[in-house]
Order: sequence, then C-alpha cells, then structure tokens
Amino acid sequence: MYLREQKKLLACLRAILRDKFEIELDTIAIEQPPETKFGEYALPLAFELARKLKKAPRKIADEIVAELSPLEGFAGFEVAGAGYINARLDRGAAVRDIASGADVPALEAPVHSLVEHTSINPNKAAHVGHLRNAILGDTFVRLLRAAGQKVDVQNYIDNTGVQVADVVVGLMHLEGLSLSGVEALMAKLAVDGKGIDYYCWDLYARVSQWYDLDEAQKQARKQIRLDTLHAIEHGGNDAAQIGEIISTAVLHRHLETMLRLGIEYDLLPRESEILHLHFWDLAFEQLKAKGVLYHETEGKNEGCWVMTRPGQMVKITKRSKGAASDDLLDHDPKDDESNDSSSGPDEDAKVIVRSNGTVTYVGKDIAYHLWKFGLLGRDFAYRKFFEYPNHTCWISAEQGEPDHPHFGGAQAIYNVIDSRQSDPQANVIEALRGLGYAEQAAHYTHFSYEMVALTPRCAEELGYQIAEEDRKRPYIEVSGRKGFGVKADDLIDKLITATQSEVDSRHPELSAGEREQIAKDIAVGALRYFMLKYTRNTVIAFDFNEALSFEGETGPYMQYAVVRTRSIFRKAEITAEQALADFASVDASPYLAGEDGDGIWQVWLRAAKTTLLLDQCIATAEPAYLAKHAFQLAQEFSNFYRKHHILTEADPERKKFLFATAAITQRELIRSLAWLGISAPEVM
Repeated sequence: MYLREQKKLLACLRAILRDKFEIELDTIAIEQPPETKFGEYALPLAFELARKLKKAPRKIADEIVAELSPLEGFAGFEVAGAGYINARLDRGAAVRDIASGADVPALEAPVHSLVEHTSINPNKAAHVGHLRNAILGDTFVRLLRAAGQKVDVQNYIDNTGVQVADVVVGLMHLEGLSLSGVEALMAKLAVDGKGIDYYCWDLYARVSQWYDLDEAQKQARKQIRLDTLHAIEHGGNDAAQIGEIISTAVLHRHLETMLRLGIEYDLLPRESEILHLHFWDLAFEQLKAKGVLYHETEGKNEGCWVMTRPGQMVKITKRSKGAASDDLLDHDPKDDESNDSSSGPDEDAKVIVRSNGTVTYVGKDIAYHLWKFGLLGRDFAYRKFFEYPNHTCWISAEQGEPDHPHFGGAQAIYNVIDSRQSDPQANVIEALRGLGYAEQAAHYTHFSYEMVALTPRCAEELGYQIAEEDRKRPYIEVSGRKGFGVKADDLIDKLITATQSEVDSRHPELSAGEREQIAKDIAVGALRYFMLKYTRNTVIAFDFNEALSFEGETGPYMQYAVVRTRSIFRKAEITAEQALADFASVDASPYLAGEDGDGIWQVWLRAAKTTLLLDQCIATAEPAYLAKHAFQLAQEFSNFYRKHHILTEADPERKKFLFATAAITQRELIRSLAWLGISAPEVM
C-alpha cells in the first residue's frame, strides 16, 4: 500500500510540474519523515525548483500544495520549515486497504534475470564464508521472484582449476593413489559414512603445506602442480579422471549442504565444458574483430593478447598486428596525442591470453558471460544432476539429454562474488562494452560482499587454539589452505544442537520429529538472518551466542514475534484470517488518533512498507534493508503488545482492531521472513 500511494503521489506531482510550471524532472526525491507526526512522506522538491523558477522554496511549496489537494487516500498536505512538503495519509482508509491484502503488483514486462551464486571450488567442504555468498544469492533470487521476475539460478563450477589440481596432486603424490585407488577410496568413505568433502578439506591443507615444506623440492613440486593442472584441462588421462571423480562427488556434497538452508539451483555450468566446447574460441574471434583485444609486440606483455582499456581504442591500432576493426582506422592519428609513435606499450593492460597461449580466468569469464546473455552463438549440452523436491538441477555437459530447459539468454545478470574479484568483474563489463553490448553491460551487476571471519570466542568454541594476542582481536580470518575455519555442515549442526535442548525442555508434549524440525528452523533462521542483517560491504565476525539470541536483532527474535501472534489467536480461538475478516466493518479512525493511536499506526505503517522494501532491495541489490525492516516491525509489535492487552480488551470494536493489528503484523513478518529464506515455526 505504501509504495502504491507513493507512486500515486509522484504521478500527481509530475502532472502539476508539467501543467503549472512546464517542467519535467527525471527523478523526484521523496523521503520518509523520522516521526509519523510529520506525516508519511516528505518532499524536498521545492528546494530543487527554487533556482529554476527563481522563487523562494516555501512559495513554490505553497503553490504545489494548493494543487495537490484533494488526493484520494491522503488526509492532507502542509508546508514545513523553509519549503518541505509533508504528506499525510488517511489513516482510516489506509488500514482498511492494508488489511484487505498485500499482493505485490504484477510487472507489465517481467525481466529474465540470471543470478549466479555460491560457486565454491569443488575441492573441499563448504565453509562459513561460502555460506554468506549462498545466503545472499538465494535471498536475492527470492526477492526477484517475489517481484514477478523470471529467475535462473546458476552455480558456476570451476572443476578444472588449480584448487582441484591441488587435491589431485595430494591423492596421487602424497597418498600415492592411482585412478583405481581413488575409486576404492571413494567406496570406503561411502561405507564408513564419511564425506569426501571433509576428507579433501584436510588433504587440501596438507598439500598446500607440502609445496613449501622442502625448499630444495619447492620448484619441482610446483611444477607437479602445473603439470597436473594442464593434464586436467586437456582431459583424457588419469589425472583428469581423478579430478572429475572428486569434483563431482564434492559438488554433490555442496548441494546437500546448501539444501539444509533451503538453497537450490537450476543449472551447474562447469568450466570443463567451457574449455572443451571451445566457448573461448568464439569469444576470441569477436574480441579481435571488434578491437577489444590486441596482440602486444613489445614490453613485459610481449606475445600476449591484452585487453584495450577505456579510451585506448585508437592507440592500439598502430601497434597491434591482430586488430581487425576497420572502423578504428577512420580516426585521424593527429587528433589523438596518445597515438604518438614514440609512446611505449601499455604496461597496465589486462592480459587475456598469455604468451604461451593459455587463457586467463578473465578470458574464460568473458566467453561465459557472452553465453549468459545469449551472445556467444553456442550452447552447452545438459544432463540431470540433482533432484530437489519440486524441480531438477541440471549440469552442463559435452553430450547431454535432448529434452532440457532453456538456459542463458538473460536480460539481467547478478554475480554474487566477493569484493576481491571487483577488478576481474569490471574487466568483463568493459569487454562487453567494447564489443558493442552496452545495454547488456548496463544490466551486469557485480553483487559484491566482504568476508566472513570468526570471533575469537567462536573460534575457541570450535576447538581451535587461539593465541593470547588473537583473543584481543575483533575477528580472526579463516583460511582453507591452512585448514583454519568452520565447515558449513559443522556450523549448522552446532546451531541445531544448541537449540535442540531448549526446544526439548519447552515442548515435551511434541513428538521428537516435531521438536527436531523446530530446532532446525530456529538454527537456520539464526544463521540466515546473521548473514543478511549486515550490509554487503561489512566484514562479518560470526558468533554463536549472538546469532542464537532471542533478544536483539536476530532471526529467533523475529520468529518469536510470529509465535507470539499465533499464541494470541490460539488463545482467542480464532485465526488471523478471521480477525482480518471481522475487522472489515470496523471504523478504525478513532483508534488511530492521539499519542496512543500514533504508536499503533506505526505498526500498520511499517507493515505497509514491505513492498516498498522489496522494491528498494532489488534497486540497490541490498537484502539487508529487508532484514532491518522485519526487525523493526517485530520491535514495534513488541511495544504494541506490551501496551495493549488484546485478549482482555472490553470494547468489542477496539478488540477487533487490536486483533487485526496482530494479524497484519503476522502476515507481513511471515512474508518478509520467507523472502529472507527463514521459516516461522508454530511454537518456540
């Protein structure tokens, strides 16, 4: 309701500006006043118009207000201070509207979006840092789908990278296993009930140390790593087969881990197919033809194909032997000082193809994103890989099944990748622009985020020995190479264990299965909310006690707010739906006036903003705003609950109103939590 009325107000303002002042503005700022006594919307518009109209802001504001009234749904408008316009909603009409329903308006032209998230190297168990990526990505998918967008969820698998090569080196050279030996190991781990991801966690840390353990052997061991990497990329050998076995098994475990948090995928595109289906070859031809790449003939990058930086398109035509774009040659060299033949090579240019012919990560990523946008001219084959309760997850293949969903060809792309990858992501965007795909580049979002660390207390609870100086630090960084960190499954298990005993003691009347499910819901809610409540550019220091607290800004606090509303309706022997139906005939205006009414109105107003927050989260790619909204709604309901005794209210009409307040709180909290991937248990 709040977003719809805001759009109505903006449309009216545009008409006034056009008809009265002959002005068209691209954007009109609209703010939310700090207190409801100032109204529900605040407009600084008059200050922006003052210079154009050569009038005082307050005079302009008076003229606009005179044109605004009356406007359906609004009680009035007033000028405040030096020229602010405050808009007040008709509270009585608003609560009737809010109570009647809260559907998100359908999009006229739904966008086909592609969200890539998780993308863990398939060489060891997922850890706590991976969980932030997956939870952020999954939540954003839920938000886009709630807004009516068609969304494909992809989890990119680098199954031919150096991390997988390290595990293969460990198996073949530290463990001394052949291909058949690895197959036997897999069988033994399955019988023993041990995960290959956990086995590889320890092996990966060992092999990382092995490379540097013996100074005399250091170079030879690094050469083993490089040879293994090339063997895996080439395929058709034992190292490649071992890499395939391990990466596929670890990937399966990753999907099982993420499913515990309600996270699912549609497609698993793998780097091996990008290589073997020659995606890069097609992209390379496009990049050369458009002059995005040029062959460097001097300097430190001699023999490499490097990417043109913005503003360097003319410069490269003189030196490059490989540029093939005729339109670049139409430029007069005399018009560009940078094209002076005395200028040297661009030493900062991004290398895309090394002098030995190998393609860098960025090069393969450019090809992959051309496919994502449907611009490559080639597709994967596909095989079924993992079955979810309601759909199938597919994996890329060289030869696949004839009947499969369509993947790729998206209109908008969101890549959930940590902030350390900002430069490679920017290079892909620049390559798209250089190829002439400006619209696609504009709809390419690097959904970046900062790392997850552990508080010293959390690290000790996990069994790590912490040095005295580390205890004074705000957080300790995790490291997969060093084997220091918390595995995702261990973290989830520990959270469930911590809640299980509490649920068992509170609800002995429930079955063991019901108590177990409640404990899981609380644990998952705690974890997901902890990862979402911080803005993406904030480093998180994870702490068990803080995440599981029933007080403060936590998942359990909001889940408990829903449980409290359910308890109210259970005691009253009515449902939330019935409470809203009973409220339809009530005139709520008398109960929304005065200081007491302001407090209750604040709950309704907050509930009405859920759709606004959905819109803001998508526009800014920041789910933390919705997390904060849900917390504030739970807080405001808690204040309302302490002041108003719903069940013992004597006035029957006011009682219906109070029940309706609890009902809309429950509805909007459940909806907000669902978008955050958090369930609302019946009891806690």
